[in-house]
Amino acid sequence: MAIPLLRILLLTILLVATVSSATAEDEPAPAPLTPPSPAEAPPAQATDVPALGSLRPPSAARSAEGLIASPGKVLELRDPTPRVLTLDLTREANDIWDRIRRGFGMPDLDTDAVAEQQLFYLNRPGFLKKVFERGGRYLYHIVDELERRGMPTELALLPMVESSYNPMAYSRARASGLWQFIPSTGRNYNLTQDKWVDERRDVIASTNAALDYLQTIYEMHGDWHLALASYNWGEGAVGRAVQKNLAAGLPAEYSQLRMPEETRNYVPKLQALKNIVAQPELFHFELPYVPNTRHFVTVMAPAGIDLATAARLAEMPLDEFLALNPSYNRPAIAQANSLVIPVDRAERFRARLAEQQDAGRQWRTYEMQRGDTLASVARDFGLSLSELHQINGLDARSRVSAGYTLLVPEGVETAGALAAARMIPRAAALDTSTIPAPSATKANGKGGRKGAQAGGKTPAGKSVAGKRKGSSAKAPAAARSAAKSGTRAAPKTGAKPATKPQPKSGKR
Repeated sequence: MAIPLLRILLLTILLVATVSSATAEDEPAPAPLTPPSPAEAPPAQATDVPALGSLRPPSAARSAEGLIASPGKVLELRDPTPRVLTLDLTREANDIWDRIRRGFGMPDLDTDAVAEQQLFYLNRPGFLKKVFERGGRYLYHIVDELERRGMPTELALLPMVESSYNPMAYSRARASGLWQFIPSTGRNYNLTQDKWVDERRDVIASTNAALDYLQTIYEMHGDWHLALASYNWGEGAVGRAVQKNLAAGLPAEYSQLRMPEETRNYVPKLQALKNIVAQPELFHFELPYVPNTRHFVTVMAPAGIDLATAARLAEMPLDEFLALNPSYNRPAIAQANSLVIPVDRAERFRARLAEQQDAGRQWRTYEMQRGDTLASVARDFGLSLSELHQINGLDARSRVSAGYTLLVPEGVETAGALAAARMIPRAAALDTSTIPAPSATKANGKGGRKGAQAGGKTPAGKSVAGKRKGSSAKAPAAARSAAKSGTRAAPKTGAKPATKPQPKSGKR
């Protein structure tokens, strides 16, 4: 009796299991929790499913709310994903460019003008690489100073905009050096400018002055783009443009101001270079390797050494030596001063410099005496008049008088000094203090001052004090008097003494 009941129970269980299985086969399967693999996925239908490029995950806000995309729905990519520059700050910088990227601190400017400037540089890869290589001499020092002051390292690229990293650059507006200081701004920041030296071209002094100036105008405006516009156009002009916009109820940011075309393109040029340095691989451009190591040190040198001799002692070509020591207006050092020498040559240079001093041959200064002429001085020191002119930055119009100081050789060969003199920018080296300025009538046929400006913009984009070019350095009274008469200043009697006065200490 028990066996038939057991069979009936088993048949009942089997029947229930069969019915449940049939019901499950009729119901649709639930959606998978993970997307199918490419091999399992059905072919995409062009009419129903967009391309993969239009897909993106839910936004951060939706994720924070616990929301996820519904099964079967697609999120479209409406805006491009913002570029994020990722840097591994746990390791040392690979090179100077890597170090510069780590210190980027200015807000990016994204305008059509930036794209145009970027295209301009990228269409000239040879020029771009050459200028970056030239800047490699100076970048470590500039970046070091920027980091020490807590300033954005993009500013290390500013000399490329200003001068293409050429410390000998000299503009029509008389702006000079890596950072293109005009004379008045250079004087405001204590950059010496005389017939012996122009510190606007000095790599170390001009960098300190430029960063001081940039810090000042940044604190004035509180905005780096406005500070850069001020560096190019003048802080007063930018301040007036800002006030004009505020009075009209307009935004006072850089891109909204009315400004000259040069200033409008100034920040875009820097931004274009920043973009290229940030991601050179994106533009298929290879930055030249510049090690992240100190390139040069300063070494004290005595008065009397000429630049060509110093280059030889440093085992450097003259042009490369002048690229590190571009501030001298004369081919020899009149007073003891520092020279910039590559780190790996500094010790040998010091040793050879000591040997050179023992030789006793040098350049020195000679103060002209009453009755001297340039021709007579040239003859006495074994020079031609042309050579004396070149060495001292004079020309045929120059008029000098008693008391004027000349650079002359004392037992030293002059060939090297003459070669160095030819490499010094003529416009910068020319001693305009000895050249009579043209009269107002001669300068302008209508009687006005030619080129006079009243705080306006110079061709280099910087404001000037309104002085006529060349008027800042007045000629000595004797030279001006001689210029009026067309003769050299001389004793009233016109008679020379029977014998020349004996030279005083330090003179011929």
